[in-house]
Amino acid sequence: MAKSGTSSSVVGRDSSRSAGTRTKLIEAAIETLKAEGFAGSSARAIAGRAGVNQGLIFYHFDSVANLLLAALDSVSARRMEHYGAAIDRVGSPSELVDVATAIFREDLDAGYVAVLVEMIAGASSTPGLGPAVSARLGPWFSFAERAVTTTLGPTLDPVLPAGDVAYGIVALYLGLEMLTHLDGDRARALGLFAHAKNLAGLLEALAVPTETRQP
Repeated sequence: MAKSGTSSSVVGRDSSRSAGTRTKLIEAAIETLKAEGFAGSSARAIAGRAGVNQGLIFYHFDSVANLLLAALDSVSARRMEHYGAAIDRVGSPSELVDVATAIFREDLDAGYVAVLVEMIAGASSTPGLGPAVSARLGPWFSFAERAVTTTLGPTLDPVLPAGDVAYGIVALYLGLEMLTHLDGDRARALGLFAHAKNLAGLLEALAVPTETRQP
């Protein structure tokens, strides 16, 4: 678990002190999570990467756990903005799969999803962290549901409710990132995206009115 030299339980503080130092610590926490994982994200490691005294972590965030949650919030906000802009340009299931494939590659290259995966992995060992991380998944489920509903409309809802599809998408995405990170092979994950593209094409064909498909 992340060692802090003090309690790692999640507590709250409304502080506006030294935004520059806070930002530096958050960026360092992100990079430490990506490079060292949750277990290696100690106060010393993060402070060393940020080039500051580790006491500043507790001054600004009260605990390492709170700093790591702030890092997760920062990454989530950036990716949500990027995903939203990409999804707004989607007009079909095939385009949605294309965007998802591109984003998956980007996230693997940059290690963004690894931050969330590491936080999930560490949630079982830090008091209060599990519920805090779980709460931060809510917006991702809502976002995925919106993308599914906007792209597919009511096509699948009677058989597969959009909320359930969204839950499966988020779970699959995180699982694929974790497995790809472990074995270092993207081929199988990208192969699944290729299969999804074929399925999307089938859905599009089924959605075309019969008269328009006749010669």
